[in-house]
Amino acid sequence: MTDSPDRSPPSGTDAKPQRGIQSLDSTGELLTALVTAARPLSLRDLAAAAGMPPAKAFPHLVSLLKIGLLNRNAAGCFEAGPLALELGLIGLQRLSPTREAEPEVVELAASTAMSVAMAVLGPLGPTVVRLEESARPLHVSLRVGTVLSLVNTAIGRVFAAYVADDVRAGLLAQDHLRLAGAGTGAPVADKPEFAPASPPYAQRLARIRANGIDTALSRPVPGISTLAAPVFDHTGSICLVLALMGPSGSFDSELAGDPAQTLRAAVSRLSRRFGWMPATDGS
Repeated sequence: MTDSPDRSPPSGTDAKPQRGIQSLDSTGELLTALVTAARPLSLRDLAAAAGMPPAKAFPHLVSLLKIGLLNRNAAGCFEAGPLALELGLIGLQRLSPTREAEPEVVELAASTAMSVAMAVLGPLGPTVVRLEESARPLHVSLRVGTVLSLVNTAIGRVFAAYVADDVRAGLLAQDHLRLAGAGTGAPVADKPEFAPASPPYAQRLARIRANGIDTALSRPVPGISTLAAPVFDHTGSICLVLALMGPSGSFDSELAGDPAQTLRAAVSRLSRRFGWMPATDGS
């Protein structure tokens, strides 16, 4: 075991990383491997995932069991213990989704050179609470406080895809009051083939759930296209939607394109930060 004296971090730009306790570093590797797997693991599998022999891993795991950071289930596999759950809940209670998402919004705008919107489900419906302009600002009517249609906008449809049926029904009853977008012809919601109660609308929501993302080409603003994706909290409920926006035809708006993949990675990082764990085959 390697230890070091307790000292304050040195000041100045030449500060060097402080040494820690090597055995705790190894313990941390085991915990990280378990979190990454997102399912209970046997001693052999957990040690392999952490890159160490089972004989080295076992004493660390015994100590983690004693203090309650780990538990063993009926099959003898290691999983999160009561202390780990309590610490996780403390961390989740202190999280503010909109505040935690701020750096991700700024980074998205910088890395894609596109404008980024963040929306929450407010009392009146999907509401824009943050708008980070790209280096070339878009001239759009979208601004902080704008309430969006659940039918005509990608952000709104993403919320509609993941909220409970009764919540969606209540919101759709007032959808005509929200931003539907300008342009020639009738709004999408006024067309029978895409009315809220129509099969095509239900099919669109199902595709959003399958793809984890939605697109809106020149809607709600003509000439502006949008990619929108959900952020989930620890309960699996949608808490935010992030959207990339740019002039139609100026970026790859396909679901397999680079902007869509960048957006997916961002919302996945945030969802994990908020405690959401995607389902796995081994869970």
